Amino acid sequence: MKWLVLLGLVAFSECIVKIPLRRVKTMRKTLSGKHMLNNFLKEHAYRLSQISFRGSNLTIHPLRNIKDVVYMGSITIGTPPQEFQVIFDTGSSDLWVPSDICAIPPCSRHGRFRHLQSSTFRITNKTFSVAYESGSMKGVVVHDTVRIGDLVSTDQPFGLSVTEYGFEGIPFDGVLGLNYPKLSFSGAIPIFDNLKNQGAISEPVFAFYLSKDKWEGSVVMFGGVDHRYYKGELNWVPLIQAGDWSVHMDRISMKRKVIACSGGCEAVVDTGTSLIEGPRRLVNNIQKLIGAMPQGFEDYVSCFAVNTLPSIIFTINGINYPVPARDYILKDSRGHCYTAFKENRVSPSRETWILGDVFLRRYFSVFDRGNDRIGLARAV
Repeated sequence: MKWLVLLGLVAFSECIVKIPLRRVKTMRKTLSGKHMLNNFLKEHAYRLSQISFRGSNLTIHPLRNIKDVVYMGSITIGTPPQEFQVIFDTGSSDLWVPSDICAIPPCSRHGRFRHLQSSTFRITNKTFSVAYESGSMKGVVVHDTVRIGDLVSTDQPFGLSVTEYGFEGIPFDGVLGLNYPKLSFSGAIPIFDNLKNQGAISEPVFAFYLSKDKWEGSVVMFGGVDHRYYKGELNWVPLIQAGDWSVHMDRISMKRKVIACSGGCEAVVDTGTSLIEGPRRLVNNIQKLIGAMPQGFEDYVSCFAVNTLPSIIFTINGINYPVPARDYILKDSRGHCYTAFKENRVSPSRETWILGDVFLRRYFSVFDRGNDRIGLARAV
C-alpha cells in the first residue's frame, strides 16, 4: 500500500454500491500537534447518518476531509455493528483494525474492536504482520460479519492488531486491502473476494472517484461503474500479470521529451499512496527540470510556477495521461508549494513508478478483477 483507494467497470444498474471516502492528509506538516488535530476532529465531527437509495441498490456514506491526500470510508464489524474508518487500498490485500487488547498509543487513540461485544466473533490461532511505508502492525486473524454500506460479508476473516508502529498521528483506524488474494500477508481471503463469492456484488469490479479540494464527493463503488464520474470513454489497460494492480507504462515525458521510463517500465496504480513515486535518480531529474529545491522532507517550488510549468505526461498503453502543474504542485500547511514527486524507497529490479492519489484525482479508475485490467478516464 502506501496509503489508499480505487475503481470499477461498465455500469451495472442492478447492483452498484457507492461508499463516499474521506480525504485525509498524513498529519505531517498539515495538523501539527495533538491539540490541533483534536480540535479539527471535533469541529468536523463525522455524522453517522447515511443516505440510502434503496431503489437503485445504492448506498452513500457522508464524508470527512482532513486537509488532503488520504481518502477514508466507514465500515462496520460485528453483531451489533461497530464502526471503523479505513483506507480502501489497492496496494494491499488485508483488512485489519485495532484490537481492544492493544493498549499502546497508536491503538488507544483509534477505534478498537471490542470482540467480547460481538455475538458473531470467531478467533483463530493464526498470527501475521504487515509492513507499510507509513508504519507496520502485528496481529491475529479472526472472523466476523463486515459491512461496507449495504454490502455484507459474513464470517469474514480479518486482522486485529495487537501492536502498531507509525500510526500515532493518523485519524484512520485501519486498512481495507483491495489487491489480489496472493498478496495477503495474513493468508485470509480478501473481503472483495468474499463478497464476490457470496453473490453480494453482481460484477467483479470496483471503481474510485477521488475529489479535489472538496470535503465531500469522493466515492469507491462496488459491482459496477457510475458513468457520471468521468468524461469520454474508459481506456482499458491489461495487467502485466493477474495478481497485482500493475500495468506497463510506455514513457513519462514533458515538452515532448522523454524524462523517465524511456524503455518502458512498470506502473502500480495504488489508491493507498498519496503522491507519485519512482526511482531516486529519475525523480531527482524531474525535480531539477521543474526547478524544485529540496528542503526538509519535500522539494519546493514557487507557487507562481503552477501557472507556468508544463504538464507531465504519463503514456500508458499508447494513451497520453497529462498531469498539469496545478495537480502535481501541492501546498503545505504554511501555504508553501512543493512537488508531488517522491522517491520510492523500495527498489525493485526493474524501473517501477507508483501512481497514487495525485494521478487518480485526475483520472477516474476502474479495477476489473473479472478481466484482469484497469480502466482509466478523465474524471469530471
